Amino acid sequence: MTVLVTGGAGYIGSHAALALLDGGRDVVVLDNLTQGHRWAVPAGAAFVEGDCGDEDLVRRIIDDHDVTAIMHFAGSIIVPDSVIYPLEYYRNNTVNSRALLQAAVDSGIRHFIFSSTAGVYGEPNATPINEDFALKPISPYGTSKMMTEKMLADAAIAHDFNYVALRYFNVAGADPKGRAGQTSRKATHLIKIASQTATGVRPQMAIYGEDYQTPDGTCIRDYIHVSDLANAHVLALEYLERGGESDVMNCGYGRGFSVREVIGAVKKVSGVDFSVDLAERRPGDPQSLVAGADRIREKLGWVPVHDDLEVIVRHALDWEQSLKTREVSAA
Repeated sequence: MTVLVTGGAGYIGSHAALALLDGGRDVVVLDNLTQGHRWAVPAGAAFVEGDCGDEDLVRRIIDDHDVTAIMHFAGSIIVPDSVIYPLEYYRNNTVNSRALLQAAVDSGIRHFIFSSTAGVYGEPNATPINEDFALKPISPYGTSKMMTEKMLADAAIAHDFNYVALRYFNVAGADPKGRAGQTSRKATHLIKIASQTATGVRPQMAIYGEDYQTPDGTCIRDYIHVSDLANAHVLALEYLERGGESDVMNCGYGRGFSVREVIGAVKKVSGVDFSVDLAERRPGDPQSLVAGADRIREKLGWVPVHDDLEVIVRHALDWEQSLKTREVSAA
């Protein structure tokens, strides 16, 4: 009764592995370490270095570790890079997911939790964004995730298999106990970058675009604490194990903050008035993404415990300070 966590040496995957272990489950992490770190794999989890697109390897892991469910986090996540390198994103996020799914079906895996994104919606005309909104991604990253969702839906019809695809909004923060946090080699998340700037890891940061049709001209996002998100994955697995039907669910708090508001919160919590430049818009960045989060609360009984921007920022800042004691590049 082991859960296979692909990408479990990365940011969200390592937190999900912690949540599973905290709940008494056995965990095996599969990660190729191109983005993650070996030290980020939680103590107590088995670890295999390799690629989730290697079907033979995945089958062996499932057999060797008595895997009964998969949580799939592995993939490429930087939206602007996906515009520049679209084929790389389709390989890492879609082709490899197809291979993983094939190995899962061949091995009789019945429960699959997928790390999707609010990017599948593109630029909706209204907020909050509900799960029945049209899927119109505006970046190869969003399209690659949408394609995997469609593969999951088709596989669930054809096989004895069910899944939950969790559509993340903006994930931030770190484990409150300091056991895990964001250590991306190429960080692009706003709270991560602002925290690095406040703690001196970066000399300054930039706001990308101040001409959006929002109150202060900057993009608006729904920020969710990574530990609340990790808990949502555990609840999604329990839902499937109880016989729940396949579904897609938004993961967010249902309210948004602008880029300027987030920077203000980081300055307030850190007590540091750091430098912020202005830059052109980045390709593929929607104006506003705020979750309609009723479905996940109703179906999973999900109740977030860190729904406070300053709490999220505090945990992110604490993590950045802890990284200074580690011999690792978090930039």
